[in-house]
Amino acid sequence: MADDLKPQTDTQILPPMTRERGILSGRGEAALALLAAVLLIAALGLGWRAYFYQEEGDPVASAMLAFERQNSLVVFASRFEVVAESEYEQTVGPITLRRVRQAAIIPASIDYRLDLSGMDTDDFAWDEESQTLTVTLPQLQTSAPNLDEASARIFTDGLLNTGGSQQLLSESNSRIARDKALAFAKNSEVLALARTAAREAVRQNLAVPLQIAGHERARVKVRFAGAPE
Repeated sequence: MADDLKPQTDTQILPPMTRERGILSGRGEAALALLAAVLLIAALGLGWRAYFYQEEGDPVASAMLAFERQNSLVVFASRFEVVAESEYEQTVGPITLRRVRQAAIIPASIDYRLDLSGMDTDDFAWDEESQTLTVTLPQLQTSAPNLDEASARIFTDGLLNTGGSQQLLSESNSRIARDKALAFAKNSEVLALARTAAREAVRQNLAVPLQIAGHERARVKVRFAGAPE
């Protein structure tokens, strides 16, 4: 039997079992080759669609869809401190029994956000030639001031600052601090920073939808309603 396994001529003659394995292996390789060819064709088709063929979508519709998913966008947060000072005076006729002055340095914050829910197609303009999407935003809205009174630094000048007078002074300083925070929020320099942050946030939020829509060279120009170009 050992001699039967040796080649008798220059061409090897394999035993029946070995020859059968070779037939099965050949069929498997043919099937794998066919499968590989099918996958290659599919991959080439997908690659051609991804890199050579682009079905460009409507840039305005893509932008509006991106905004509809967010509805409201916080674009800037301002953190600052406000100083409030109040005075309590107790008198009997022309006589002042006591006078207490209290100052407070209170950390405050205000958020600036865009309400995107009311935007429609008139707020978007697409220029095909320059591949530019111009977006007109509504005016920024500010949140109510958030006063961190627990972290406030309190300075009191005067004697006999009882519980009643202390509460009155604290309430007065809170009102003053809130009014000052609202005034600070409308400061032109702070508003300019908030608008710049809003423009950048909108550009970033629209960049990906435009690329997905097939406009890879598109740029976004952002302006506010009522503002000069």
